[in-house]
Amino acid sequence: MADNEYTVGSKLERILKAGHFAVTGELGPPQSADGDVIRKKAQLLKGACDAVNITDNQTAIVRMSSIASAAILVQEGLEPIMQMTCRDRNRLAIQSDLLGAYALGIRNLLALTGDHQTFGNHPTAKNVFDMDSVQLIQMVTAMRDEKMFQCGDPIKGQEPRFFVGGAAAPFADPIDFRPYRLAKKVEAGVQFIQTQLIYDIEGFKKYMEKVRELGLHEKVYILAGVGPLKSPGMARYMRDNVPGLRVPDYIVDRMTAAGKPWAGKKKDEMTKEERKARSQAWRAEGIKICIELIQQLREIEGVAGVHIMAIEWEEAVRPIAEGAGLLPRPEV
Repeated sequence: MADNEYTVGSKLERILKAGHFAVTGELGPPQSADGDVIRKKAQLLKGACDAVNITDNQTAIVRMSSIASAAILVQEGLEPIMQMTCRDRNRLAIQSDLLGAYALGIRNLLALTGDHQTFGNHPTAKNVFDMDSVQLIQMVTAMRDEKMFQCGDPIKGQEPRFFVGGAAAPFADPIDFRPYRLAKKVEAGVQFIQTQLIYDIEGFKKYMEKVRELGLHEKVYILAGVGPLKSPGMARYMRDNVPGLRVPDYIVDRMTAAGKPWAGKKKDEMTKEERKARSQAWRAEGIKICIELIQQLREIEGVAGVHIMAIEWEEAVRPIAEGAGLLPRPEV
């Protein structure tokens, strides 16, 4: 890894450069103007993660802005990773927001192309997509390292010095191209990567073999994405309907078996207590599976940490990190 001290303000960067196995989490802003939602979720994640992603109108659904949400996290003493998509802003607006975010104390950025607006709650909205995630990474690193706007004009004063991340989807089609897509982001200047959810460990091992062949594990910090399942229905849906995800049958079977004491009973045939007990059993198994996946991922050369995605289930992050032996988090 490069020894350059790009962003001494980033705790996540210091954790990774010190050789610690990093833990990041994820926080979805509310579909309201209630900042206390962010504050309450922050308390659930504080001490369990080194930094926390703030999503940017995830799945193209309107939510509190990632900049405002990340600024609240800074106030709460929790380090944000601000996501920024190319869907809603042109390069003029993106650069303006980057300057503002840095001024508010935000030091980590995850550059994303963004989900198409047709997936969200404003499907007829006009998109922008003035650039893609690779071009965004290039622009952010140029602003930091060359003190230059994308048009070539100099930044007049303090430049935004972000620790720059990107995303990777190891199982998206065409699968053979995925390591080369990662290589493009590394060439653009990305410093850390968070992957899509990993449930197929053997498939991910093959991906990482190619990553190591290309020498990318020595140029970028790779955080493997994990997430707790809440029910067998969720596991089946992700297996059968979510492009770019691989959920092995054995995981679906384990989640199904966790509800075996209530097998054959339809939801409307169960008492409230039975429904609650079944849900708790499923969630406990989902957390157990997530812990086991982390333990396996730690053994793969080139994996520098995990990104725990438990959107709207932030309560699960601490027991997962603790069960995987990742607490307490190191101070750097």
